Amino acid sequence: MNRLARFRAVVIVAFTVATMSCVTQQGTETPAKTPRDTQAANIQGTEQRLDASEVLGWGRTSSIQQGTSGVSGIETGVLKGSPSNSGLYTILLRVPAHTRIQAHDHPDDRVATVHSGTWHFGYGSVFDESKLKALPPGSFYTEPPNVVHFAATGDTPVVVLISGFGPTGTRYVNKKDDPRTASRSEPSH
Repeated sequence: MNRLARFRAVVIVAFTVATMSCVTQQGTETPAKTPRDTQAANIQGTEQRLDASEVLGWGRTSSIQQGTSGVSGIETGVLKGSPSNSGLYTILLRVPAHTRIQAHDHPDDRVATVHSGTWHFGYGSVFDESKLKALPPGSFYTEPPNVVHFAATGDTPVVVLISGFGPTGTRYVNKKDDPRTASRSEPSH
């Protein structure tokens, strides 16, 4: 791993740990910012402080975002930066129960922390339940650049925080598994 890649990895890990600290902290010493205040701060690049309820209520959209799977029902919130631009970003994924995300990869280096629920995550070019590892709240995992992975939820929804260094994107191993294409004939979950 070259120096720049190591530096990026350290920055992303530190940022994710700091983000998780903000998410798990209950309360704040100053009045809470509203999502509108935080959105303005995010755009302007100033400070952000969100308690757990603010993080979970942030940016609820079911529209397909850059760097997400495109699976129907998944809500994405952008907490920091922009996944479609160069630079550090953090997204929050709210994944419904009984969701299955087929094998895909991303061009950027990403790290993630499970906030709630049990996330089942595996590496490989084909979705394989035997390769899934159950990751309960507080678990950490990586999505290295161009490394194929897949995921699923069980009976409960999952919230995952993902940080990376954009721009990002999503490429499915098998094009027929890509829920963003109109030719898709079967549901992804």
